[in-house]
Amino acid sequence: MTELSPAAIAVDNALAACIQLQGEIVRARPLAAAALRAAAGQIEDLYCDGDVEDSPGIVFALRQLMIIANELEAQ
Repeated sequence: MTELSPAAIAVDNALAACIQLQGEIVRARPLAAAALRAAAGQIEDLYCDGDVEDSPGIVFALRQLMIIANELEAQ
């Protein structure tokens, strides 16, 4: 198993704190990955028209969200 990036660790820690507060154990990483993918999709719909070259910063952010989601799903 590979180590998580700092961003993925932050998401995982936040989820663990929420789960601990709720007193139940769930598979939270797939839920977090799905939420990140949904957020990326919404950003893409709002800010990226057909030509992604016009929005390199947005494209970079979308890729980073997807990288974190992939990390969380792979664990």
